[in-house]
Amino acid sequence: MSKKIYVGNMSYNTSEDELRDLFAQYGTVLSANIIMDRETRRPKGFAFVEMEDEQAATAAISQLNGKEVGGRTLKVNESIAKPRTNSYNDYRY
Repeated sequence: MSKKIYVGNMSYNTSEDELRDLFAQYGTVLSANIIMDRETRRPKGFAFVEMEDEQAATAAISQLNGKEVGGRTLKVNESIAKPRTNSYNDYRY
């Protein structure tokens, strides 16, 4: 079963290929997505990586959390899915 990982405090210069290569040391990476600001189209400094194997994801989290990459200390942990809400529909008139 695949596992999604949150990667925070990233250098704004890190590419998706670099991120994929970093996590590929621990197992198969299904996707690596750096979150971009809609208005400026610049990276927001965090990303999500999906790994194929749960054990590989756990190993990557334990080895990469706190590691310095691109001059920044990464914050790496399991991504916890939160249900999306549409704030427009939350209001009753």
